[in-house]
This record gives sequence, structure tokens and C-alpha cells, in this order.
Amino acid sequence: MKKIDAIIKPFKLDEVKEALNEIGIQGITVSEVKGFGRQKGHTELYRGAEYVVDFIPKIKLEIIVSDDMLPKVVEAIEKAAKTGRIGDGKIFVTPVEAVVRIRTGETGEEAL
Repeated sequence: MKKIDAIIKPFKLDEVKEALNEIGIQGITVSEVKGFGRQKGHTELYRGAEYVVDFIPKIKLEIIVSDDMLPKVVEAIEKAAKTGRIGDGKIFVTPVEAVVRIRTGETGEEAL
């Protein structure tokens, strides 16, 4: 099993969610996060004063998938989230050692 963490632009969330639904992904965790990479930040004007916005709002998706679903999920996220501009985001993949469904006690891929 693998954990996929995807950082995407907020306005791409619906497109990514639809793409994941189409390939059969039933569960995702979504968080509103802030951060920066190469995009750095930008300056804004507020009441005549200029200030720097260092952290850009993003959406973080967390998805646990079986090893055989991994390529499909990564491809779906990549295609749906891409705008071609700086700040499109990143996808991280890490191994998952164990999963337990609390309600039933199921473990491993059955718990997904």
C-alpha cells in the first residue's frame, strides 16, 4: 500500500476529485494548507500599505491506495491538477505499513 500526498491549487480540487471518482477512488482526506516553493510569494496592497504574502493557499489531498492502483491515481491527479503555470503543486508517494479500520477491525487492503 502507498500513501499519496498531493498539494494542488484550490480551484483544481473539484476536477481532481472527479478524476479520482472516475477511476474508483472512494476515500480522500482534504486539508486547506499554506506554503511556498519556487512560486515564493507575492506583494499585495492593503489600505495603502504594501506587504508580502509569503504563504500561498493550497489544498492537500491524502489518499491511501493499493500498489496496483498507484500509477492510475498519480496520473489522474497530475492530469486534473495541471495548469502549466508555476505553483501547480507536487505529488509525494510513501509506503504504508499498516491500515486498520476502527469500526470493523479489518486490516491491510481490506480496510481501504
